[in-house]
Amino acid sequence: MKFNKIIPTDILKPYIKYFAISESNVENSYKVFPSTNLVIGFQYRGRLATLINDKETVLAASGITGISDSLKIFKNSNDTGTVLVYFTEIGLTHFSSLPVNELFDQSVSLENIFDKNKVKEAEEKLALAKTDGQRIHMVERFFLSQLKDIQSDKLIIEAVKLIYDSKGAIKIKDLNEKLFISQSPFEKRFRKLVGTTPKKFASIVRFHSVLNDLNKIKSLTEICYENNFFDQAHFIKDFKQYTGDTPETFRRFL
Repeated sequence: MKFNKIIPTDILKPYIKYFAISESNVENSYKVFPSTNLVIGFQYRGRLATLINDKETVLAASGITGISDSLKIFKNSNDTGTVLVYFTEIGLTHFSSLPVNELFDQSVSLENIFDKNKVKEAEEKLALAKTDGQRIHMVERFFLSQLKDIQSDKLIIEAVKLIYDSKGAIKIKDLNEKLFISQSPFEKRFRKLVGTTPKKFASIVRFHSVLNDLNKIKSLTEICYENNFFDQAHFIKDFKQYTGDTPETFRRFL
């Protein structure tokens, strides 16, 4: 299994965290935990599918996966190669006017978002590329051609920062007060630009804080209350929704 991260060119850095070249020589099923990032994948060989209740659904060669609040299972074919694009929290809005919340819990073809001919052209060039450097160059050129000259929403950027700073523990009421905005217009802006509600986004951030704590010498009770869960039942329920396992079972395989 190959997974190499590449930092984008300076112009794209505010919107794309990193690219990754992912390759696998063997057929494999794997879990993807909820994340705060939208991800685009350009497959230059092989195919990828989702598994839901043992039903396999083949994905488009070029597609995007929105934010989700539950575990996803993917399956790749033999000899698969993909260029992955990991966006910053509001990065996609600088390339597409689509309200990002419409992608919540979805994996859809890029042709639903970008010009069909542009997507096909990128796919054809990727198929001809021989090196990782050439593949990244092709994908960067695609996004540079789609980049829109718009201002970033500084309030939503600050909201995202405050949520990360609190490790997802900040109450949305407190967030509204810090940002001097009422809940309804704030939530509407946040969902449109980030892809989910502030509450769900904070819950995913808190989940990743828990994952980090599981690698430390702490009891599950300590982790539960340090991450501001009301009780252990709530902690276990949320963790199982995100990973498919209880915290205790998950920790055994770390």
